[in-house]
Amino acid sequence: MALGKFGFIVTGDNFEQMQGTSTFSMKVVGVKNPEQGIEVAKEMVKEGVQLIELCGGFSPVWAGKIIEAINYAVPVGVVAYGPESIDAMHELFS
Repeated sequence: MALGKFGFIVTGDNFEQMQGTSTFSMKVVGVKNPEQGIEVAKEMVKEGVQLIELCGGFSPVWAGKIIEAINYAVPVGVVAYGPESIDAMHELFS
């Protein structure tokens, strides 16, 4: 089975965007805080999203909470940043 529906959840502000072609679609949802990601992920699973990616604003703890909340229904990945990005990330999110 090929990947046909991809979901991305980003922290920042509330919004929703959908893009795609006849064979691939991507839903991007913005949330103000990681806690909101739980309900967004549940909805994505209901809509048939096959893979969910979380932005770097989600900690591993929140990723785990989301994975458990969707009962491991689809793979969930987290964007990670190396040590060279820590200061810049702190500046963005503080």
